[in-house]
Amino acid sequence: MAAMMSRGAALAVAVGIGAAITASGALASDPMPKNASAATKAAYARHENFEKLGKTFKVLNDELKKSDPDKAVIAAATKTMVGLATALPGWFPRGSGVQARPMSEAKAEIWTDAAGFSAASSAMQVQVSKLNQAALSGDIAAVKAQVRPTGGTCKGCHDKYRVEKKS
Repeated sequence: MAAMMSRGAALAVAVGIGAAITASGALASDPMPKNASAATKAAYARHENFEKLGKTFKVLNDELKKSDPDKAVIAAATKTMVGLATALPGWFPRGSGVQARPMSEAKAEIWTDAAGFSAASSAMQVQVSKLNQAALSGDIAAVKAQVRPTGGTCKGCHDKYRVEKKS
């Protein structure tokens, strides 16, 4: 009987913790306000685009870890990455930083060092293009070799132009 009560108590605690986490997640959410300005809409769209880029890079990396990676999955992922990387410079219109979305992780340096940010964006586009070309060739070893330089351009930009992620 005591064992059943402790299981029940443990279940109750687990449910309570889950509810607390869910509630805190709801409080921490960042819904786009109604009647948002164009800059605010751009900031939210940017966030979604970066989420998509990150998820796509994860799909690619997960596929490359398989003993027999699917070349079609890899090619589709890199094609998506090329499209996103090409569009990336347009995701940062003036005024779309923290003033438009307080939870934005974009540093002011994106706009104050526009030439540096443009160079970083271009470097990413070059590396993603190389990754895509490797994927289109079907050479898995070449794709694997290009993943690190591509990720390095992401990291380089994050280090200079993105504040640390807010929890």
